[in-house]
Amino acid sequence: MKKLLIANRGEIALRVVRTAQEMGIATVAVYANQDRDAAYVRMADEAYLLPGETNNQTYLNEDAILDLVKRSGADAVHPGYGFLSEVPSFARKVAEVGIAWVGPSAQVLVDLGDKIQACKVAERAKVPTVPGISEPVTDIRTLLDFAQSAGYPVMMKKADGGGGRGITLIHDDDELRTFYMNHDALQGGDLGDYFIEKFVDRARHVETQSGRDRNGSFTVYSTRDCSLQRRNQKLVEEAPAPYLSYVVASKLEEYSRRLFEAVGYVGLGTCEFLVTPLEKIYFLEVNPRLQVEHTVSEEVSGLDLVREQLVIASGGPLTPAPAPRGHSFELRITSEDPATNLTPSSGTIEALHWPSGPGIRIDSGVDVGNTVSPRDDSMMGKLIVSAQTREAAVARVRRALKEISVEGVPTPISLFKQIFANPEFTAEHGHSFDISTKWVERNYLTMEPQAVKAGQPASVSGAEEEEEPVETFNIEVDNKRVTLTLPQSMIAGAVGVAARASGNGGSRANLRLQQPLRGQGMKDRRSRNEGEDAARSGVIVATMQAVVTRIQVAQGQEVDKGDLLVVLESMKMENYVYAPAKGRVRKINVGVADGVDPGQTLVELDLHSGNKERGAGAESGKSAESRESGKQAQAGKSGEAGANDEQQGGQQ
Repeated sequence: MKKLLIANRGEIALRVVRTAQEMGIATVAVYANQDRDAAYVRMADEAYLLPGETNNQTYLNEDAILDLVKRSGADAVHPGYGFLSEVPSFARKVAEVGIAWVGPSAQVLVDLGDKIQACKVAERAKVPTVPGISEPVTDIRTLLDFAQSAGYPVMMKKADGGGGRGITLIHDDDELRTFYMNHDALQGGDLGDYFIEKFVDRARHVETQSGRDRNGSFTVYSTRDCSLQRRNQKLVEEAPAPYLSYVVASKLEEYSRRLFEAVGYVGLGTCEFLVTPLEKIYFLEVNPRLQVEHTVSEEVSGLDLVREQLVIASGGPLTPAPAPRGHSFELRITSEDPATNLTPSSGTIEALHWPSGPGIRIDSGVDVGNTVSPRDDSMMGKLIVSAQTREAAVARVRRALKEISVEGVPTPISLFKQIFANPEFTAEHGHSFDISTKWVERNYLTMEPQAVKAGQPASVSGAEEEEEPVETFNIEVDNKRVTLTLPQSMIAGAVGVAARASGNGGSRANLRLQQPLRGQGMKDRRSRNEGEDAARSGVIVATMQAVVTRIQVAQGQEVDKGDLLVVLESMKMENYVYAPAKGRVRKINVGVADGVDPGQTLVELDLHSGNKERGAGAESGKSAESRESGKQAQAGKSGEAGANDEQQGGQQ
């Protein structure tokens, strides 16, 4: 391997460039227009433009990337994670032109890329799977019989989904019937693409970072716990997975070995499992690539996993994993607002300060001045914190969170501070470790916005009873530095008084107040009322910057309250826009693939008599299935040519 093309962007592209250069391998970057000045482009030995405006035209364009492989003279391709990393057709094309593919074969991607097929692989390998029917089911009687036998809740899961996309939690027969009738409108796919599983409540998400070389040697570099999630997407990961018994850890390694051997896996990958409090283990899936959270496995194994990938792809042997050393956490620094149930946001990074010191590692692909786009993933970087014990690592995370600051876009930093102060998670002060995949949502994201009751998705607005936004300033009192926190309304009043006194037009700058951007302030409060406004006026507007991916209605069509109108995608998360009241579609103002801004009109409805008087204060009449979809079906995965836990490559 002499020259490596990285078919990705952002943080993961930079990560691969660094390791390749340490190994004396020349690197080739590809970039879209918006990434022209990105760090990975500057660092690579060569860089080539991918013309186009959308990801389909650039980072998902197989033929365009293959043309650049030939043009650059690269003899290997690393797909990173996201984009084309799990697309069998791309892996096959690379192999057909005699170029080394840094990942498992196209056939392995086929075997493991479809959840139904992956469950069949697990069954052949004698690895326990979640109770369910690992075949597409199109008969409602079969679905009802399983659900009643297994017990609710159950999940309908899309075969090619993942990372939260195509997963619908169902609580009773009525919701299952509703899903059966509305599946096409709600998910944009054929019911034959779905299978049913029992929902395993209060289970941990535990995975193994595994590797296997061409000689059949297998190793588990480390276990990881990834239970801190929102919308089935990971927020915080740690290695090794804490508080696992020797029996469970041994079973996880054995099951992972069986899965890899069953498909002739060559390369690095991750086997994901659910582990219940009673130590039952259920297979979830195999991610046949490097994952975002590979960093914590590197920290506790002392190995460079990108180097391992490149060595194995070159035909060399893997490095047997040593015993884990210490403990490591990874925190995903995303452009998401805790005040609005971690809604993805976009904007320009105005200031950025990463922590440093012992045990701190930063993997990031952004700089001050970069724009976080709704077309890409919301992750700006990863904060990796390691120490000799889990307790010491927790303390170090707390210190790091005091140092980190990001201005210009909201981040979950304030939420992380709460999590790492919660003894249920830190297992301090006599508390036992009892964390499951729904722990974050149950404890911190349980708010149902008013917009949900008006028929809008949960992801578009904040808590119904959210307190007035505040802003914080550092000031000095008697030469002592103190922090002053004020409601925004008080600041606005102060600005008005200053303006009247000085005649300067109300410039906030003249008050010499420098305020960091902490979320979207009053704009979020306004967004909570937009569902009510829509139910009165029939004008349905976008509540975030996004891209229109589907339009489910036609002009002149009659709709009921809760019917799906438009699907928006913002930074790999799907957001469903429902009819807030019964009416007729008067006008559709957008088209598929259009970019929209907050406040832009999507659809106009002629409301039927009686809707306007009731407004949005009345309880929503939409089905439980619509509500559940609005709350849960907002993230994505595909090979990851669609959207997955690491959909947008470099940013995740």
